[in-house]
Amino acid sequence: MHSAELTEKSAAGYLGLAMRAGQMTLGGDLVLRQIRAGKAALVLIDRSASGNTLKKLTDACAYYHVPVVMVSEGFLSFVSGKADRVAGSLKAGGLADKVRELFAGEGDGISPEDT
Repeated sequence: MHSAELTEKSAAGYLGLAMRAGQMTLGGDLVLRQIRAGKAALVLIDRSASGNTLKKLTDACAYYHVPVVMVSEGFLSFVSGKADRVAGSLKAGGLADKVRELFAGEGDGISPEDT
């Protein structure tokens, strides 16, 4: 298995837990609201997101200093059990910290501190 696949497999468990605990928000517009309200600690964007959605979310994350992780196509839909989910955010806390830690070494993240 590829390293990114292992990371996503590990993260899927934590994201499922975050969904059940009400710590995860799904959907481009809702995630954008969470970022602007200062409630998003980590944003996950599916590689199948449209260019417009990608730009809106990454620009907002850069402005509000929220880390972004790009995940493989269909990953958020798989984790949530809902079709066509291309963006998700996690509220601050241990789950967001753990997911951020898992993706830190993958090179898929866009850290606002690096921009």
